[in-house]
Amino acid sequence: MIDDAIRVLAGDCTVIAENGDREEYRGRVTTIVKPDNTVLVHDSDGYQPVAWLTRADSVSSDRAGDFTLLAKKDTQTLRIAAHEQDGFAHYPASAAGTPVGTCSDCGGTLVRSSGVHCVDCGTRYGIPSDATIRDGQCDCGLPRMRVERGLAFDVCLDRSCESLDVAVREAFDREWDCPEPECDGDLRILRRGGLIAGCEHYPDCDTGFAVPAGVVDGECGCGLPTFETRSGTRCLDATCERGLARSLEAEPAADD
Repeated sequence: MIDDAIRVLAGDCTVIAENGDREEYRGRVTTIVKPDNTVLVHDSDGYQPVAWLTRADSVSSDRAGDFTLLAKKDTQTLRIAAHEQDGFAHYPASAAGTPVGTCSDCGGTLVRSSGVHCVDCGTRYGIPSDATIRDGQCDCGLPRMRVERGLAFDVCLDRSCESLDVAVREAFDREWDCPEPECDGDLRILRRGGLIAGCEHYPDCDTGFAVPAGVVDGECGCGLPTFETRSGTRCLDATCERGLARSLEAEPAADD
């Protein structure tokens, strides 16, 4: 199902906005109530709303007499009374994004916007923000994506079909030694919010590093791998002075 609906009221309305001061308007306007309770009142003049209330705490309606919408947020109120109603309706709504493929559940269009979702049935797939959606399809019918986490991985955008975590773990689990002095542990690939390389002896050793978006291109002087990222070369340990120095050397000089 679509996530939510946009409510629209159009007609000859009185609009009263109060936030300490009181402002009143009258005219043929269209009021839009978005799924997050943002209320926008538009007239025929210009692009800016006549009145608005962002993310109201509550939006209520009263159909007795003049149709009325009342939005409240803290000390602010926005009241719209329709003396002559041209229309009132609920329309299905979803986030809009760049088309990237076809939904394998319903055949609807998949778009990328804070992840990937279907504009028809609302099915969602969480993907890394740096992922690139590829032209090819997985055997399940969904698009594939390219994600750099030490290597460039080509996986299905549905984690239950093909897991990026598993691919990174197979490539790098126990590949690097824990750099903590007197610790003989290996770094395991784990998910703790994001993917990390963390010492196998946790909690006795709490050493851990977020796996950066980039490809391993060598070894830092501290013994950990270096990654080629969009901003330059860096050590797995983002605080490593040797890695930071190399990253700065790799960055192009700023234009004068």
